[in-house]
Amino acid sequence: MSKKQKRELYYIQNEEAVLAALNSSKEGLTNQEAHKRLAEFGRNELEEGEKRSVIAKFIDQFKDLMIIILVAAALLSVITSGGHDWADAIIIMAVVVLNAAFGVYQEGKAEEAIDALKSMSSPVARVRRDDHVIEVDSKDLVPGDVVLLEAGDIVPADMRLLEANSLKIEESGLTGESVPVEKTLDVVLKEDAPIGDRANMAYQNSSVTYGRGIGVVTNTGMFTEVGHIAGMLQDADETDTPLKQNLNHLSKVLTYIILVIAVVTFIVGVFLKGQDPLKGLLTSVALAVAAIPEGLPAIVTVVLSLGTQVLAKRKSFVRKLPAVETLGSTEIIASDKTGTLTMNQMTVEKIYTNGQLLSSSEKLAEDNTTLRIMTFANDSKIAQDGNLIGDPTETALIQFGLDQNFDIRDKLVKEPRVAEMPFDSTRKLMSTIHQVEDNRYFVAVKGAPDQLLKRLSHIEENGNIRPITDTDKETILTVNHDLAKRALRVLMMAYKYEDEVPQLQSQTLENNLIFSGLVGMIDPERPEAAEAVRVAREAGIRPIMITGDHQDTAEAIAKRLGIITDDSVDHVMTGAELNDLSDEDFQKVVSQYSVYARVSPEHKVRIVKAWQTQGKVVAMTGDGVNDAPALKTADIGIGMGITGTEVSKSASDMVLADDNFATIIVAVEEGRKVFSNIQKTIQYLLSANTAEVLTIFLSTLFGWDVLQPVHLLWINLVTDTLPAIALGVEPAEPGVMSHKPRGRKSSFFAGGVMEAIIYQGILQTILVLGVYGFALSFPEHSTYQEIHADALTMAYATLGFIQLFHAYNVKSVYQSIFKVGPFKNKLFNWSIIIAFLLLLSTLVIPGFNQFFHVSLLTPGQWLVTFIGSFSMIIIVELVKWGQRKLGMDKNAI
Repeated sequence: MSKKQKRELYYIQNEEAVLAALNSSKEGLTNQEAHKRLAEFGRNELEEGEKRSVIAKFIDQFKDLMIIILVAAALLSVITSGGHDWADAIIIMAVVVLNAAFGVYQEGKAEEAIDALKSMSSPVARVRRDDHVIEVDSKDLVPGDVVLLEAGDIVPADMRLLEANSLKIEESGLTGESVPVEKTLDVVLKEDAPIGDRANMAYQNSSVTYGRGIGVVTNTGMFTEVGHIAGMLQDADETDTPLKQNLNHLSKVLTYIILVIAVVTFIVGVFLKGQDPLKGLLTSVALAVAAIPEGLPAIVTVVLSLGTQVLAKRKSFVRKLPAVETLGSTEIIASDKTGTLTMNQMTVEKIYTNGQLLSSSEKLAEDNTTLRIMTFANDSKIAQDGNLIGDPTETALIQFGLDQNFDIRDKLVKEPRVAEMPFDSTRKLMSTIHQVEDNRYFVAVKGAPDQLLKRLSHIEENGNIRPITDTDKETILTVNHDLAKRALRVLMMAYKYEDEVPQLQSQTLENNLIFSGLVGMIDPERPEAAEAVRVAREAGIRPIMITGDHQDTAEAIAKRLGIITDDSVDHVMTGAELNDLSDEDFQKVVSQYSVYARVSPEHKVRIVKAWQTQGKVVAMTGDGVNDAPALKTADIGIGMGITGTEVSKSASDMVLADDNFATIIVAVEEGRKVFSNIQKTIQYLLSANTAEVLTIFLSTLFGWDVLQPVHLLWINLVTDTLPAIALGVEPAEPGVMSHKPRGRKSSFFAGGVMEAIIYQGILQTILVLGVYGFALSFPEHSTYQEIHADALTMAYATLGFIQLFHAYNVKSVYQSIFKVGPFKNKLFNWSIIIAFLLLLSTLVIPGFNQFFHVSLLTPGQWLVTFIGSFSMIIIVELVKWGQRKLGMDKNAI
């Protein structure tokens, strides 16, 4: 086993202390020492957690209580048929095996996050060894190696920078920041400085976008920041979805009820009614088969699958089926800012020029000096396909010029660049020199306002140039401060003319400048995001912003989106402030915060867990490597399809094709519809099964022979499949997004469903036994055998048809079927027709009726059967009308 590496706070140590701690130097290691350390510390790669075999995963799927019930149902169906009917058993076992296979598939998908992290590593690294710069496999890097970095490189390990020449590194995968970080060797940092503030460090899997640098490797493999995240992914507990919790609870309740009723029926039949013990056992078994909704898991799977198809059309791709329903119960949506709530594209928003503050949509004159400077002092390139290549801040300036019909390519033909002073993090300026008319030279300078303001001597206003005054400078500072308060990134533009190419020294080139203007930029919120936030709040869902970006930026965007308001009690918590709180203390105040800034991966997991401890169902969005642990911990992790890393996608339950927060709200609506439809399916199945159980139990108690096992099996096979599945694709009821989320504690029986199951099951029983009693009281034949055969046939037909009519009742718990539209769902209509024909075939087709032990009914008997069956709709409609008059529908979710 490799030796454990230290994860010291190298970012607060100076260069000498870091090199001493790593027992290295600026010249790097010798090959001999590197090989020794490789054997000591292990390879620079991520370790895989212990993987179980596919067989072990498959066996685990059968430990679920509902699966055990289904297997028992399969065995019981064979027993009740005397070993002759295996069709039902085969169907049930097929469902069981498919569910188990899907569970194994899901578990395998969870392991892809670690594999994706491994695939992101840089293939080679340039290091100093034995006084030479050589290329080595990045997996062979060790602590103490000195690595050379330049634009385009993937950082191969965590390292403390020793040199940084205009070095910028894109770390959004770790921090969530939308722009590359300017690296310096500054060590004035606090111990709790977040990753995004550690400007003297470079982290594995981040990418160099500009400049070059040299760093000494501090940590490799599982001891890097990425490795730390991989360890969190391995240790993260995947939360059971509300759907799974509900189904597990339902399974337990049904198991106990079924066992009790079966035993009581056997005792009553054998010991009180004197039944033959074998017949009593078969009756009890038939009752158990009737009580078990064996089609429920398959139907839930089908409903969820159909939901995924709908979501796919709406740009949401579900990787784990239960996530469809989990969306509907979501109470907290913790969203990353960059790319989800914002465009992930720096954009010019404000221009201060000629003494006026203008919006980016206002037209500037073609000869506007501020416009010229921002595009001249710029290293962005325009590709042949029109895409902009370069630093996001600089490409934003070029794009603004193009939007203003100012094409830099044409301008550079007339006023070519002849020299430049690149940006560096010390002076925070960039200057370019262009040859213009009369053989003069235009010096364009852009940079940080605090640095450039000191170098101004004049100011331009509407073409007039005059000496700059203290009042002018105060005005500029005020505008700069106001733009910064809006979380805009502000750059100042200045210039001067020279008669000859000046020396490329900052003291001469970048002094005695003319102020031209200020440019304010931001990664703006998505146009539809604010409306999505409003809809989420209306639906009782609380949006939370979690970002690695700066506090001011996060707060400004949150206010613009309506996540917080100026007078809101909610305010921003930083990662440093979160570090000062214990988990217990944080749970007490978590509800006070809607925005978190400068956070680390651990912070994101803590925030998710704090809300889960409050009993909330939490959805988490993210696109970076740093988001993966929280995505896996959340009740539903939502990855980004465009900007998202493979790591974040693999850790997610759902992936957004358009990286859009508004799409999440659409998915929530679909999730609520799916849950409602599963509720309808459960109401339909359990009310029907309740009727079957009560019918058998009461007939046993009365000594009647109402139904035989084959009748129950056929009714369950016909009515528990097609109509139940069709109920799963019912359109959403009106107002589905106007009520609060169900939450974790809500069950399938909430919202009046349990009451409906009970009274509707009893009602079906009364109608079936009523028809049976009518047949005995008003016989069409004279012999005892024929009378009882007719009564049994009418009871069987009534029970089957009553369930088909009842399917229309459960389209809504409280609303009339005429309001929800009884015939809108074409699939439902066809399922009822097919089920009706299948039931009818057993009653009228010669050979079938003998197999099912039924007789041919007279027209009068058919009329009684039809009236008894259709009465179910009339009576339930009357009950619903009474419930609405009493206001019971107002309290339903």
